[in-house]
Amino acid sequence: MRISDRISATLMHASARYTVRYGKDLRFAGQDLPAPARRKLPTRHGRVTVYEYGGTDGPAHVHFHGGAWLMRYPQMDDWWCRYVAATAGVRVVNVDFRTGPYVQYPVAQEQCHDVAAAIAQEAPVTVGGFSSGGGNAASVCLQARDRGTFTARLQVLGVPALDLASELPTGAGMISPSLRGLVRRVYFPDPASRAEPYASPVLADDLSDLPPAIVLTAERDTLRRDGDTYARRLREAGVEVVHDVTPGADHYFLTEDPVRARTTMAMVAGRVRDALSAPGA
Repeated sequence: MRISDRISATLMHASARYTVRYGKDLRFAGQDLPAPARRKLPTRHGRVTVYEYGGTDGPAHVHFHGGAWLMRYPQMDDWWCRYVAATAGVRVVNVDFRTGPYVQYPVAQEQCHDVAAAIAQEAPVTVGGFSSGGGNAASVCLQARDRGTFTARLQVLGVPALDLASELPTGAGMISPSLRGLVRRVYFPDPASRAEPYASPVLADDLSDLPPAIVLTAERDTLRRDGDTYARRLREAGVEVVHDVTPGADHYFLTEDPVRARTTMAMVAGRVRDALSAPGA
């Protein structure tokens, strides 16, 4: 890893709690919930802290935060965890997985899988995330299918990063080619590993037998191609998919259109609730 990349990634990692303001205008529900309970769960790469909203037992939505695999700051999605816990009436588990530049692929993906599998031993689960967290959620579902560990009731993929191997998209969007290049060099330094299905789920040969999916993309987002392609390929593999595109928006699609966001967020929370309250839950 070149020194300039390490410095850039370290600054992103350290400054996330001061610079990330995504979602501050989307606190529509759940602000009266108490502080989340904190506990640690074992994984192949050490113990991982999780923050549980809305209780510490019962059906759970396991959430993986964004941050380009370089920001370790699960509290960036506190607003979303509170909203889902309050609106869907379920436990939400926010996972503090490790990120670059201190670890490299596949540590985050495997930690996320192991945490979700542990929660699934307690109760039925859905999984989801935004951006790189959406990529982690898709990876978790592939790992769980291949390892036979558990089956999520639903996967929620918000503006997901699903292709770390193909040619970088051009454009002046929020997720720039320079940022994606930095992520690849720092967290996915082995070019051969970038095309592995757990790194780039959209490139997986087989997408059959995966959980139903909600794929949320944004019209102007550089990552839209990832989500649009994944939604199409999931459908072709026989997976039930709800694909929602926010018009006119870039990567921060909910913040950019808070009025529409209310409908989108309510739809997702409703489907999480229904998935976790289905017979057998």
